[in-house]
Amino acid sequence: MIEEYAETLKLEAHSLGKHGLSEREFYDSGLFRGAIERLRGQFSASMTEKRSFAESVLEFMRAGEFIQDWNSAGESNRYDYEVSLLSGKTAAIELKGCLDGNNTNIFERPHNADEFIIWSVCTNPGADPRHNAWSGIHTRLSAEIISRGQCVDGLIIWDMACGTHGRPCPKLIGNPDRRTAVGSYALPPPCLYLFPATVPSVRNNPLPEPQKLVDVQIMQAFNDCFGCAPEEINYVSFQVAHAGPETVRTTQVKRNERIRKESKPTAIRRS
Repeated sequence: MIEEYAETLKLEAHSLGKHGLSEREFYDSGLFRGAIERLRGQFSASMTEKRSFAESVLEFMRAGEFIQDWNSAGESNRYDYEVSLLSGKTAAIELKGCLDGNNTNIFERPHNADEFIIWSVCTNPGADPRHNAWSGIHTRLSAEIISRGQCVDGLIIWDMACGTHGRPCPKLIGNPDRRTAVGSYALPPPCLYLFPATVPSVRNNPLPEPQKLVDVQIMQAFNDCFGCAPEEINYVSFQVAHAGPETVRTTQVKRNERIRKESKPTAIRRS
């Protein structure tokens, strides 16, 4: 439906508005392309809806005593939220969009964080979650983790579009009662990806194992609060090696003891 509507819009755009241009003048002017780019930029730049969703979820977790407290890290930091865990540890959360853009590469693990995770809130209902997950994990996050030595403990892919008509959730097939009501949202369990606790290095640490759920308390809190099943948790590993002058990494995602996705050895080229 999105593809069909996009084609209609391209063909009929000249008939919309009061620009006073002929059909040929309209498409030669760049007006249509400029308007599309402006809208795209406005949708991408707005974080208000994403923050509202994330903060509703964190407040729900605090009220349910799955975390002690949370607060916004402020605009001066390279992450979005600090969460006080029940153990007294501190977790930092960096909020991202759909993971297939360069913004995914921009993050900094704070020095005071015992745990650091990235949370993808992709408000575009036409986005492909599987494509964006793999693009984010293999193409972008693995390169940043290895090149900059930035340890990321986990990734959450979950937002208000999950489980809607535009983005059906496999977790709800045959079991729609797995939704959790959070304010105006009715949410399926989140998609959780656990990463290694250390940064891969060719000489000393070529294949660190992904952490267990119990090792990353903020991920355990999301799991417990929103009813994930053990067979739904994803475990991500990065294996690094030298291939001539280049460093290559092989990314693997396992779920329920089975390999679900694995890359070939891929050279690290940061955008």
